Amino acid sequence: MTKLAVSIPEAAQMLGIGRSSLYALFREQKLTPRKSGKRTLVLVDELRQYAESLPAGVNRRAISP
Repeated sequence: MTKLAVSIPEAAQMLGIGRSSLYALFREQKLTPRKSGKRTLVLVDELRQYAESLPAGVNRRAISP
């Protein structure tokens, strides 16, 4: 069964960022933390949407003259 939400450490790992950067995304309202009792969770679909909204990286070596 696929998870609908993940913990803070799991969310940071999925995005390849640190916890501090994840909390910055919460402050900037780019992601929304959810509470389940004492646990803070992030919806997997929201993580996926955020990651897909990021600009594509450019390999500068591949385009250098």
